[in-house]
Amino acid sequence: MKKIAVIGSGTMGSGIAQVAATAGCSVKLYDTNQEALSRSKGSLENTLSKLVEKGKIDDAEKSRILNATSYVTTLQDLSDSDLVIEAIVENLDVKRKVFSELETLVSAETVLASNTSSLSIASIAASCQKPERVIGIHFFNPAPLMQLVEVIPAVQTSAEVLQKTTQTISDWKKVVAVAKDTPGFIVNRVARPFYSEALRVYEEGYADFATIDWSMKTIGGFRMGPFELMDFIGHDVNYTVTETVFTSFYFDPRYKPSFTQKRLTEAGFLGRKSGRGFYNYSEEMPQPTEDTTLAKIIFDRVIVMLINEAADALFLNIASAKDIDNAMTKGVNYPKGLLAWANELGIQWCVEKLDELYGEYHEDRYRCSPVLRKMNRENKVFEV
Repeated sequence: MKKIAVIGSGTMGSGIAQVAATAGCSVKLYDTNQEALSRSKGSLENTLSKLVEKGKIDDAEKSRILNATSYVTTLQDLSDSDLVIEAIVENLDVKRKVFSELETLVSAETVLASNTSSLSIASIAASCQKPERVIGIHFFNPAPLMQLVEVIPAVQTSAEVLQKTTQTISDWKKVVAVAKDTPGFIVNRVARPFYSEALRVYEEGYADFATIDWSMKTIGGFRMGPFELMDFIGHDVNYTVTETVFTSFYFDPRYKPSFTQKRLTEAGFLGRKSGRGFYNYSEEMPQPTEDTTLAKIIFDRVIVMLINEAADALFLNIASAKDIDNAMTKGVNYPKGLLAWANELGIQWCVEKLDELYGEYHEDRYRCSPVLRKMNRENKVFEV
């Protein structure tokens, strides 16, 4: 698939277009907003100029990428595409409307993909007359830099479309993780405890934001702590994904959102983008309590919840063990794959820690995944 169209010229859409053009495809970037397209074009030129300055590409390559990218304002212009990737607002009704209209304009062989991070691919596909051609292709921001792409076949997606899509994304020098069409796919599902358990630790009064962040970075080696990361992502985005996953999993308490984050979102304290979130960025950053004993307790609680979520994703056949660990290291830059981390900490330790939490709280969110119990009984480790 060499003729690529991208719908939506925001940060994600523009990044995907850059990836495809860099990989040798001809790309059409569509948006109804001409000003947004102009910004995208200017941003691409600026990015490529910086890459030339750093010696990453030469002027000829810069010109090739720019010439391979065109900017259009009507869907009809996308009619000759081999692959169309939609990267617009996370609203199911809007996406379904776009796919339904798009299908009438492209050829019968054109693959239609959504970059959604958590919505049902099956539901999007159902809006089309040929649902077997619809698939999820979920890039991570910034798309040119992040290695991972989740590929999500719907129940309707044909084997041929899955094969063509995974081959194309691999040709674009990306690491593909194939995920089942369930809420949050791999990353946005497995990563929930990084935020939710840290919020619980805070809400119970164990430690403040800065101390929890320091603990996860110092003991766990994470690049950013959970509160720093939520502020960086933006609470309008992060809280919405949590709420979507919670609702989509029929209100499973493991994904229950936090009132602390909900109130920030309601107040418009969205994180770095608004100048205030968990932290106030107009003030000096608070200093953590550098207590390594406390830090280890915090780390143990968060990491075992992450491991449990990864194990449960494997138990429910969301993805392979290898793809789950690749997704977390290459999609959100975790220092280790969670299943490999479980092996390192010990499966028995994971089971005992989860049982300890369940014994204290008697909440279903702390239930141990059956796969961990089974592996502990059989003295096995994850094959990653």
